[in-house]
Amino acid sequence: MAQSQGHSVDEYLETIYFLAFPIGEYRPATATNAIASRVAEMLGVSRASAGEMLKRLEVDGLLERGEQKEAILTPTGIERAQRVVRKHRLIERFLTDFMGYTPAESHVHADVLGDTFTDDMVERIDERLGHPDRCPHGWPVDPGTEQAENRELVSLDQLGAGSAGIVVRLAEHDGDLLHWFYDEGLVPGTRVEMREAQPAAGQLKIAIDGTERAIAEKAAQGLYVRVGA
Repeated sequence: MAQSQGHSVDEYLETIYFLAFPIGEYRPATATNAIASRVAEMLGVSRASAGEMLKRLEVDGLLERGEQKEAILTPTGIERAQRVVRKHRLIERFLTDFMGYTPAESHVHADVLGDTFTDDMVERIDERLGHPDRCPHGWPVDPGTEQAENRELVSLDQLGAGSAGIVVRLAEHDGDLLHWFYDEGLVPGTRVEMREAQPAAGQLKIAIDGTERAIAEKAAQGLYVRVGA
């Protein structure tokens, strides 16, 4: 499978898929170079490398350009991206439920193992797991459920002071940050209250079970919550 700085076509599709179906009020930039920048940032590659892969995906019929040259997944690209996303999340559950890996570890290993599992293997995993609804990090296995739920969630940094919510999903694109979420007990199902926001300092103050702690704005942007739950 084609690679770009160690990332496969499927990993690029998974990233673009995330940007194509935003959560809450987030509105992605549409300019070609902005899309390349976002993809590059999330995958940890250069913007030039991301741009080259976007061109390759366009040639392969997985991506097309809109009226403003924005990158848009084609129906074929969406279908393949959804298969990749579903496979990744089921492999994560297999690794946690059967193999004893931690949720944070499962994400890293699922990236490596994704290409080695056939579609038949994935369906058998799904059946053996009892058709789980979500991956260990709270993301729905079914893409349709994910997209419908996106409108109900906001990132933690968007909570106003005095507001509270339940953590539903954890961002996965930064492995170190994902580990930090688990180390800090910021897992799906955790109730979080926003106590104080200091955007200028890039820091927020939250409370979990009444205990206050500081959290960087960048980390808060990777926690997706249901407000008022």
